[in-house]
Amino acid sequence: MNSLDWAVLIGYFGVMIAIGVWSHKRVDDVSDFFTAGGKMPWWLSGISHHMSGYSAVMFTGYAGIAYTYGVTSFITWSFPIALGIAIGSKLFAPRVNRLRSRLHVASPLEYLKNRYNLGTQQALAWSGMLLKIVDVGAKWAAIATLLSVFTGISLNQGILITGAITAVYCTIGGLWADALTELGQFVIQLLAGVAMFVAVVLKLSDKGIGFLGAWDEPALHGHGKPLVGPYGTVFLLAFLFIKLFEYNGGMLNQAQRYMATGSPREAERSARLSAILWLVWPIVLFFPMWMSPLLVQAEKPDGSDAYALMTEQLLPHGLLGLVIVGFFSHTMAMCSSDANAIAAVFTRDVAPVLSRQARGWNARSGLIAARVTTVVFLGLSMAVATQVNSPAFKDIITVVIKWVAGLMGPIAIPMMLGLLRPFRRSGPTAALTSWAMGLLAFWLVNYPINWSVDGGVPLEYQVSIPLAVSLVLYVLIGYLKPEDTPERLAIIERVNTDGDSAAAAVPAPAGAADGTVSARTPE
Repeated sequence: MNSLDWAVLIGYFGVMIAIGVWSHKRVDDVSDFFTAGGKMPWWLSGISHHMSGYSAVMFTGYAGIAYTYGVTSFITWSFPIALGIAIGSKLFAPRVNRLRSRLHVASPLEYLKNRYNLGTQQALAWSGMLLKIVDVGAKWAAIATLLSVFTGISLNQGILITGAITAVYCTIGGLWADALTELGQFVIQLLAGVAMFVAVVLKLSDKGIGFLGAWDEPALHGHGKPLVGPYGTVFLLAFLFIKLFEYNGGMLNQAQRYMATGSPREAERSARLSAILWLVWPIVLFFPMWMSPLLVQAEKPDGSDAYALMTEQLLPHGLLGLVIVGFFSHTMAMCSSDANAIAAVFTRDVAPVLSRQARGWNARSGLIAARVTTVVFLGLSMAVATQVNSPAFKDIITVVIKWVAGLMGPIAIPMMLGLLRPFRRSGPTAALTSWAMGLLAFWLVNYPINWSVDGGVPLEYQVSIPLAVSLVLYVLIGYLKPEDTPERLAIIERVNTDGDSAAAAVPAPAGAADGTVSARTPE
């Protein structure tokens, strides 16, 4: 990097902070801070939803997969995300929006207290917060790894710089700042991605390699196959199922984008836009990564530095700075949205249980608590980031794929399926049992069993078995021990109906003596 690249990078940071300061004027209470007061346009919500699913892990961990295996990086990552969001646009997005508009909650987990009980809400809240700290820590480590390639600064210094700047704008402006910075980051990503795409095509042309003929080169042998290596059919199906829950609210920050729109219909449109972007745009980003074996020799065994090395070699100064800004935009978008989501969970779900004083917070006190919690979460995730490459975590991509994908299911199953009528029989017993046994299954598959199996348990089973265990137990226990009380059924009806139709008769609980319950209007 030279002075021009640094100017682009510093200018970007300045704009992000300025957006946070401007957004501060739009935040009057915790509803504004966490859900934008339900006033976010659907198109902004959709772009924000899309951007908050990225991070610099794409340019490190997934760049390594693309360098090693080729197009399977798209087939087993962004394609199932796009498909999962498309399904969720009908199945989950409108219902998640009604959590805010009909139940008047500001946290995605806030409704669980009445849908199940306080114990279930607290179990999911605490485990979700701890998982997010690890997840965001991996994101900080990824962007710091890229920054070290370009600037030579240490990993810890890179973590501190990116975390501190993110803390400023997302703490000041809340979800509005997140969404508006993500809009700017989307534009930057568009310019940077196209610049890198063109640079790679021109470099291949200089080498006498055609756009399509590149796939016949020996260095790309097998790279055109959709499913190779550890990323086979089972992994694809497991990942699709995982992403269906994760990117429709299971990881909390995505749920906030649905909650922030003005109506269930707008939430559905938001999700569709995000799904289209996930289907189309990653192809542009991945193409240079697929071609990287023809242009650079990765120095790391997993190829995670290939994209950064290629960027340094192909782009002139100024454009190099823009692409580096693109790396930052991905990570800061995801991490700031995660910080906002976790602050919502802590201040709305956890703090009132821990402190009597928290139950009496007024609008000003609640807003201060939300901002303090955001800073604390970012600080903890930055501390974890310094340990991502330790033996406990192994490496960045292991944390993101195995830990997050494997542990997300047991948390998301009760949260997401609890919104749907077909699972109305499943109550707190089903939710807590499926959560606990899913976590136990993750530990068993990834550690004792993995250690005892020659060659270890395949990755697809490491990430899919915990979710499968949680799903089966949640459904099975719901039928064996139905806990669909009139109060819980009323909650389900309110998130499944709009307007006056919400006054429809509540279905009879499974254990009703005469099989009927009189019509009632949900409170």
